[in-house]
Amino acid sequence: MPMDERKNRVLQAVIDDYVATAEPVGSRTIARKYRLGVSPATIRNEMADLEELGYLEQPHTSAGRVPSDRGYRYYVDCLMEVREVSAEEEERIRRTFERKFRELDSLIREAARLLSEMTRLTGVAAGPQVGETVIQEIRLVPLTGERALLVYITDAGFIEKSIVDVPPEVTLVELQEVSQLLSDHLRGRRVSSLGRGALEELQRELRRYGALLEQALAFLAESMEPGEHRRLYLGGTTHVLEQPEFRNVEKARALLSFLEQPDMVQEVLGSPESGDLSVQIGEEIRLRELHDCSVISATYRIGGRVVGRLGVIGPRRMEYGRVIGLVEDLTRHLSEAASRGLIPQ
Repeated sequence: MPMDERKNRVLQAVIDDYVATAEPVGSRTIARKYRLGVSPATIRNEMADLEELGYLEQPHTSAGRVPSDRGYRYYVDCLMEVREVSAEEEERIRRTFERKFRELDSLIREAARLLSEMTRLTGVAAGPQVGETVIQEIRLVPLTGERALLVYITDAGFIEKSIVDVPPEVTLVELQEVSQLLSDHLRGRRVSSLGRGALEELQRELRRYGALLEQALAFLAESMEPGEHRRLYLGGTTHVLEQPEFRNVEKARALLSFLEQPDMVQEVLGSPESGDLSVQIGEEIRLRELHDCSVISATYRIGGRVVGRLGVIGPRRMEYGRVIGLVEDLTRHLSEAASRGLIPQ
């Protein structure tokens, strides 16, 4: 529910000051720094009302007040303005995404790293689910000794690799023939639609290639296991520990433990279908480990198809307008770069 203008201005001043200083905010500070045109006593009364309404909280150790989850939510929904990315920041982003990436993995990882560097928070990105991608090509690249590098490439730009043993009697020409046969049989098929049955049928058809083909098919089958999830990329996992909120050892340990569990991070980040922009604050996040945190994420696309999410995990006390602007700008650049395609191997 919208509040009157004076309460809005007081709440915005408290949040702006607390974000900048990480210290509880008193009425005299607001009166001195923000020129609201009313006395400290009036500001104090307004802050008391805001506390009663649940928008501010008063820590036990301080006479000042800090924003509550409800206060931050009202700020994000009703008071905040998304800050445009500066010309310098835009140039840095543009230069990064103009680089040529051979693998989609590298592109997404770089986006998470750059977002982390620019926000000084933990950047996180979820890639497309391998099972939902389509095989474009399979290659067997000879290495030294009796080994080869098996590679399969999907339409989303994923490149999966594994080293396989090559029987000494298999020639280079036969290695290339196996690559071509696998590509011809599997090209255009969705990874999740193959299953072990299809691979076993292919193995019967091409049994004359023996152990080499068995290894290739075993690797493909392993990558299609039901437990295969979206890849997760983290950048700057220690940046969030620079924030005063995480000087507490137990809070820091809980957060780092959470970041080491990809399934949980993915669940918090949400599926690509979660909407273009998501802002989760404090106890809105289901996990207790993140009740001192906020998660901001947005979807990115490849060729117009929603495939993943990019965002940040940081303290509730963050510059929401600036961070949201960066998340939206970086997801746009990531979508454009991924859609342009990757340079061939």
